[in-house]
Amino acid sequence: MTTTRERTDLLDQIGLNAQNKAALGQVLGTGNIGRASEDPDGRMRATIRINPDELSWDPSILVMPHGGDIELELVNDDENTHCALLPSNGDRKFIWLVNHSRGRAHLNLDGPGYYWFGSPTGNDEGRGLTGSIVVLGDAPPEARLDRPAQPRP
Repeated sequence: MTTTRERTDLLDQIGLNAQNKAALGQVLGTGNIGRASEDPDGRMRATIRINPDELSWDPSILVMPHGGDIELELVNDDENTHCALLPSNGDRKFIWLVNHSRGRAHLNLDGPGYYWFGSPTGNDEGRGLTGSIVVLGDAPPEARLDRPAQPRP
C-alpha cells in the first residue's frame, strides 16, 4: 500500500498532477492529508490552500481529532478566482476567493464523519475543487444503531 507522499510523487513523475498534462487537473482522491491543530481551549485551526495551476485543495483531506469548532484559513494562490462552500452545523458557509486572496471560516462540525467541501464556481475542469474534512470519534450512544458490537481495527 502506498503512502500519500508516495502517491503524490508518483503522480508528479508520470505527469498527472497538473492541469492539461496527461489528464485534465489532478486525479480525484489524491493530494495531501493534513491535521487540524488544537488550542488549549479545544478549538481547532487549519490552513487550506489552492496552489497555482493545481485545481485542488492542499490538503485535500483535513483530519479533525474530534468534533467541535474549527477556524479555517483559506488561501487562493491561484491565478483564477475560486470560492469555498463549506459544511457547518446549522448552515453552510460560502467564501469568495478572488485570485491571490485569503479568507477565514468558523465551522462547527460536532459529530464524527466525512464532511465534503468544494469550489463549485467556474466548473474547474468539470468537477470543481473537491475536498473532505474527516472528524474522528464515535457516535454518541443515543445515535448508535441497535446492533451487535462491530470489530474495530
